Amino acid sequence: MSTWYCAAKPLEWAIPAAGGEARAFHKSLSGYEPTQLVSVPQLASELAVGSVLVKDESSRLGLPAFKVLGASWACHRVLQGQPGSTLVTATDGNHGRAVARMAAHMGVAATIFVPEFVTPESTQLIADEGATVVRIDGDYDEAVRRAAIFAQQPGHALVQDTGWEGYSDVPAWIVEGYQTLLEEIDEQLGGSPDLIAVPVGVGSLAEAVVRHYRAEGRRTQRYTRVLSVEPDTASCLLASLITGKPVTVPTARTVMAGLNCGSVSVTAWPVLSSGCDAAVAVTDEDAMRALSDLARIGVSSGPSGAATLAGVRAVVSDAERREVLDLADNAVVVLLSTEGNASR
Repeated sequence: MSTWYCAAKPLEWAIPAAGGEARAFHKSLSGYEPTQLVSVPQLASELAVGSVLVKDESSRLGLPAFKVLGASWACHRVLQGQPGSTLVTATDGNHGRAVARMAAHMGVAATIFVPEFVTPESTQLIADEGATVVRIDGDYDEAVRRAAIFAQQPGHALVQDTGWEGYSDVPAWIVEGYQTLLEEIDEQLGGSPDLIAVPVGVGSLAEAVVRHYRAEGRRTQRYTRVLSVEPDTASCLLASLITGKPVTVPTARTVMAGLNCGSVSVTAWPVLSSGCDAAVAVTDEDAMRALSDLARIGVSSGPSGAATLAGVRAVVSDAERREVLDLADNAVVVLLSTEGNASR
């Protein structure tokens, strides 16, 4: 059985609500529209809940993943302070492509560092956006280190979606960018879900989810449980929650390439440790099964996005875990499918 963590009762922790500046910016971009929230009665029946809805991020501002929401807002904010700079980042795929796309849109250059496990196909997609791609021998954390050093040159600016001591503004802007997705969900539902499942790499999207559903004033509404989902080969948040402090875990190759991260962002950890209700790790086999099941109902999802269905199955289908999670038979469950299936 998959490893998991759960805070046994609803969390009392709350955080000030975020502003709406990022969404206003996104609405100003050509091609902005809310992505679909797809109701899947078949999954609701399988999981014995009231409804299951998939937030389908297979097409977002012309790219096949949600990452452009955070990258676009962060690039905008960075270039406000450092106009004309070459944008630099490390990526395991979609974040780097989004930064490259926004750099071209904003008329500046981009240099993107990728770890050795990123496929040649993903690397080419980044290069096709006009960026210079630097492949390094090492994992994601090493790519981040190399990008940060490279960005220290004059006329360069780092747009990284993970934070560390002394580097927090840009990760915060990226988290703000993801708020748009969550505001859309609330509008589409007409309220809040009982459970939302979010895939986790370094934790920026999960931080945005927790900030949104733990915002001050929401305690008077429906309590939303937040479930994080990671590969069992790179479950840094799960290990950190179980340990009670940030830990770095060794990583191995996984089909969930976008989640293949060994350390939680330093800026995300305080929020996730206080406001994330549950966490689970899933196998590649489980993620691929979920991908196939979503494809059969017309949702294009990559393994990292489909991981949320695998994670909910690992928790909700187990009677003991379901009881601990306190999930009712009429519960509304939202799965964040964060990327399209590149093979389709």
